[in-house]
Amino acid sequence: MPGSRDANIALATRYYEALAAGDFDALAALHSEDVVFNLVGSTPVSGRWVGKEECFGPLVADNVVGKLVPETVQFSRQWRIMCADENCVVGIMRGGGMGVNGHEYIQTYCQVMTIRDGKIAELHEFFDTALVELALNDNPTVRGPSTPARPFEF
Repeated sequence: MPGSRDANIALATRYYEALAAGDFDALAALHSEDVVFNLVGSTPVSGRWVGKEECFGPLVADNVVGKLVPETVQFSRQWRIMCADENCVVGIMRGGGMGVNGHEYIQTYCQVMTIRDGKIAELHEFFDTALVELALNDNPTVRGPSTPARPFEF
């Protein structure tokens, strides 16, 4: 059942605030039990992840946060809601930490959240897959990362 645009913006705001605070229990509570995460690319974290247990266990805890130095982790260092309606919110955020392999992982994410019954029911997430491979999987590209001449701003 669709919610209101304002309620969905409030939910997305709580999502980004929980990430900024590192409160993954509060973050998980914002998702439906059968949530689906769809992650771009062909990395070990890419693909379709189904259910809160799988999404917040093997995916988030093990394959992202677990590969970062704990005291450096802060997601939602910067975030912005780009658009919203009664079914969906699109947001963008920057955050991360230092990889345990010594590579910095400050990622920019675009999230498309489908909201049902006041919970995030599905998430499509877009991010720099080369950075995931380097900092989280210790799998650098041949040339390594480059700094864009015109950095992305939001």
